[in-house]
Amino acid sequence: MVNKLLKAPEGPPSDVERIKEESNYLRGTLAETMLDRISSGISDDDNRLMKFHGSYLQDDRDLRNERQKQKLEPAYQFMLRVRTPGGVSTPEQWLVMDDLAQKYGNGTLKLTTRQAFQMHGILKWNMKKTIQEIHASLLDTIAACGDVNRNVMCNPNPDESDIHAEVFKWSKQLSDDLLPRTRAYHELWLDEEKVASTPDVEEVEPMYGALYLPRKFKIGVAVPPSNDVDIFSQDLGYIAIVEDNKLVGFNVTIGGGMGMSHGDKETYPQVAKVIGFCKPEQVYDVAEKIIMIQRDYGNRSERKNARFKYTVDRLGLDTVKEELHNRLGWELEEAKPFHFDHNGDRYGWVKGTKSKWHFTLFIEGGRVTDYDDYKLMTGLREIAKVHKGDFRLTANQNLVISNVTSKTKKKITELIEEYGLTDGKHHSAIRRSSLACVSLPTCGLAMAEAERYLPKLVDKIEAIVDENGLRDKEITIRMTGCPNSCARPTLAEIGFIGKAPGKYNMYLGAAFDGSRLSKMYRENIGEDEILKELNELIPRYAKEREDGEHFGDFVVRAGVIKATTDGTNFHA
Repeated sequence: MVNKLLKAPEGPPSDVERIKEESNYLRGTLAETMLDRISSGISDDDNRLMKFHGSYLQDDRDLRNERQKQKLEPAYQFMLRVRTPGGVSTPEQWLVMDDLAQKYGNGTLKLTTRQAFQMHGILKWNMKKTIQEIHASLLDTIAACGDVNRNVMCNPNPDESDIHAEVFKWSKQLSDDLLPRTRAYHELWLDEEKVASTPDVEEVEPMYGALYLPRKFKIGVAVPPSNDVDIFSQDLGYIAIVEDNKLVGFNVTIGGGMGMSHGDKETYPQVAKVIGFCKPEQVYDVAEKIIMIQRDYGNRSERKNARFKYTVDRLGLDTVKEELHNRLGWELEEAKPFHFDHNGDRYGWVKGTKSKWHFTLFIEGGRVTDYDDYKLMTGLREIAKVHKGDFRLTANQNLVISNVTSKTKKKITELIEEYGLTDGKHHSAIRRSSLACVSLPTCGLAMAEAERYLPKLVDKIEAIVDENGLRDKEITIRMTGCPNSCARPTLAEIGFIGKAPGKYNMYLGAAFDGSRLSKMYRENIGEDEILKELNELIPRYAKEREDGEHFGDFVVRAGVIKATTDGTNFHA
């Protein structure tokens, strides 16, 4: 029941609310549109609905001007995101994704910062076949995008497999239980026949409602001391509490989110706040009620202010917590102590429990493909053919070949060596700590390069860190092509957000453990200015840092940048 003392912001609903309302639970006119062979694109209304089915219509922006000159429509293609709760897939599923990327995609796979697969370059008439083959592998694309709960993230934790197995179980259950109930996905893509409605049987969304959420919703599960999932960036986070090698429950965090808009100070990134502790069997109840609070009180008029973080900040943390307790009918316990000390991956071979081994592979930018001198995709394909464990996509866009038996380890090691697959240990720590979103040429929101450019920029930054004896010092560096912040750049010690072609806003001062946001240091600068700034800051850090002090903490302590104590003072 909606609390009449609490109100959502007033104002006319956004156009997306109209689209959802008229969609008949996410169906719209997609069935007819996808059969239309006249254009390789779809209407804007249907494209909005496609997000709920796990896909965005894009075009190759490298070809846009030339096609326009030739009076051709843009080179439309679809990005398809595959929901993999906790980033776990089987070797058989990996092979399916590889095969589909070759048959229908652009021949590559993208491992995302939310531990999901992305395929690019799928043509409209191949979408249904692609989704059906994904479904046959027991994966799906349902709710991988859209105004619903997205792929639930989970720490891959290769050196504590027993704890990971239990935490992963809850993560996967959350991801599955929070799916939309509409059968639209199954009807459109899997040829399930629509059940005829009767006066006393109506399709409903008991949790989401007919209009779903005001905006996307993200959940992550972290296992201290690792904060690789950036728990404070999540709308809802669960921090695993382990006592005497037993999972006793989770601290609950709410109100995180990274997206903002350039020049609009009413938008900002925000870090989540810890509000209490729940037992493992209570995680779904908490998630459901939090989602329903956002459903009822989120901003449906202005999408820029529609994320849950703005709802929490507008209503107040204590008010949201009280409303949660009222809906639960019970109260969260006091939060328990926890500590994060890193957010990176553990590269190379690590021995876990039950004599199982795990190999973490460094994949720069998360792009799985074959290069002229590096047959990454082929090597992983051959490993998948012999591997009996699982693959784990990490939140840092890397890959864990996990649960390897001692017997199979020899064969996998041979394949790793044969194809020159790397754990990245020969790279600098700053390269291993880098993240980039896809950006150009496929993302329609991108203002500047990210995935294609960051490795080249890191080449030049490496020269600076090498000169100052910091090659093995981890400094998180992240880049996105726009302020939607898919690679969470405002939680990086050095962050870049695209502003225009070749130009970025530069951010400094985030905490290494992901608990503090950065602040803008320089606006709209190019490579020369970036390197000039880092040529001054990195030598200072090398000479003036305190024992164990991270770069983000140093620039705050040294007065280079003010600390952002909360998202509400991000622009101050």
